[in-house]
Amino acid sequence: MSSNQQFLQNLYEAFNKGEFETIISVMHPDVKWANGVEGGFVYGRDAVREYWINQYKVIQVQLETLKFETDENNRNVVTVHQIVRDLQGNLLADATIEQIFTIENSLISLYEIGETETIQQMIQNRRAPDE
Repeated sequence: MSSNQQFLQNLYEAFNKGEFETIISVMHPDVKWANGVEGGFVYGRDAVREYWINQYKVIQVQLETLKFETDENNRNVVTVHQIVRDLQGNLLADATIEQIFTIENSLISLYEIGETETIQQMIQNRRAPDE
């Protein structure tokens, strides 16, 4: 496992434990972070912190790393199994997605999500009646 892969694996473990400050501490101050719930991006450490605080008022997300790769732009692409539950533990979404990290000077400067639905869309589609 490369140093970037180990770095990211440690962050996934911190995320699953709710240790968000650990992750925020290794972000560039002006990080551009994908909003996986609603779409778009949030900018800067404080905005990421607020995003996570608001997210965890309504859902819990667990991420299991499946594969680490580096793309042609030297970005770290992590394939993860994402499980989203409500606060009562009910399953809302279950998907495999790609999360893409740009790491510069040992700090995350950009976090993107591969082509996928937002968490809101996944939940909405799961609740939609069969036709």
